[in-house]
Amino acid sequence: MKAAVLHEAGGIPRYEDFPDPVAGDGEVIIDVRAVSVENVDKAIAAGTHYASEKYSGQFPAIPAFDGIGALPDGTLVGFGNIRLPYGALAEKTVVPQGSYMPIPDGIDPAVVAVMASAVTAMSMKTAAGFVPGETVLVQGATGVAGRLAVKVARLLGAGRIVATGRDDDQLREVQAIGADTVINTAVSDEALAQAYLDARGDGYDVVLDYLWGRPSEILLRALVPRSFAFGKPTRVVQIGESAETVITLAGSSLRTSGVEIYGAAKGLNPRTMDEVYQQIVTWTRSGELTFDVEKVPLSDIEAAWQRTDLRGRRLVVVL
Repeated sequence: MKAAVLHEAGGIPRYEDFPDPVAGDGEVIIDVRAVSVENVDKAIAAGTHYASEKYSGQFPAIPAFDGIGALPDGTLVGFGNIRLPYGALAEKTVVPQGSYMPIPDGIDPAVVAVMASAVTAMSMKTAAGFVPGETVLVQGATGVAGRLAVKVARLLGAGRIVATGRDDDQLREVQAIGADTVINTAVSDEALAQAYLDARGDGYDVVLDYLWGRPSEILLRALVPRSFAFGKPTRVVQIGESAETVITLAGSSLRTSGVEIYGAAKGLNPRTMDEVYQQIVTWTRSGELTFDVEKVPLSDIEAAWQRTDLRGRRLVVVL
C-alpha cells in the first residue's frame, strides 16, 4: 500500500510503499478516507510531545493516530487506537475491534475528521462551567481550534468574546467570525499587559488557552488585583501550548486574583463527551458551525506537512 512514511523523529513523512497491515485476532482493517493533520501529530512525529516516547524507536512508522475510514462492509467510521507502526496516514490501517464508531450521516468525511477541534472549545462548558452572557477570552484565536472556539463561544451565548493572535490581518478575520475585541500579542510585555486590562471590561469569566508560554504569563500577572480587593473569578482552561510548554507562575497570580486553572479534560466522561459531540454535529448539520479545511491527496504529504500558509484552515489528507 501507499503511505506517509516517517523514518526518524523530526523527519518529514514521505509518500512510499509500506507493507499492508494484517489483522490479528480481535482486529479489523480500516480503508482510510480522511485524516486531519494536527499540531499534536507533528509534535509527536518530531519527538517533542509528552506522548512521543511511546512511538520512539519504532521507525519506519506512519504518523497520525485517528481518522475516518471504511470497515470491510463499507460502513464509514471514525477510528482510533491504531496498532503501531500503522498510523492513519496510509491507504489502510489496523485497529482493535470496537475502536471505531459510525460517523454522522450527511456530513463530508473530511469535515468529520476536523470536528474534534471544535470539541476542545466545548471545554469552556465542560471544564469551566460557562453560562450564557459571560465574557470569554480565546488565547490563540487565529489557529484552527482558536477560530472554532470563537464560533462555539458565540453559539453558546457569550456576552463578549476577546481574541488574541500575532497577525493583524488574521485578527480581522477572527472579528468577522464573531470576536468583539482582538489583541495582538506581538508587542512588548508592558503593552500586552495593558491590552489585556483594557479589553477585560468587567473581567474575563472564562479563558480558553491554546498558547501557554509568554502570553499566558503576562495575562496571569495582569489579573493580579492592584489593591486588597478580591479579583473577579476567572476560569482558565489550559488546552494547548503553541507558544511554549511552560510558564512561570507567581503565587500572587493565584492568591487573590480569583484565577482558577483547569485542564481541558476536566469534566469529560463518556456521557459528557457524547453530549458535546452531538451538539457539534447538530450545529454542523444546521450550518451554524462551519469548518475551513484544506484537502490534499496522500501523494502530496511531503509538501503538505511543511505548509505554513493555511491561515486557520485545517489540513485534511483525503484518500
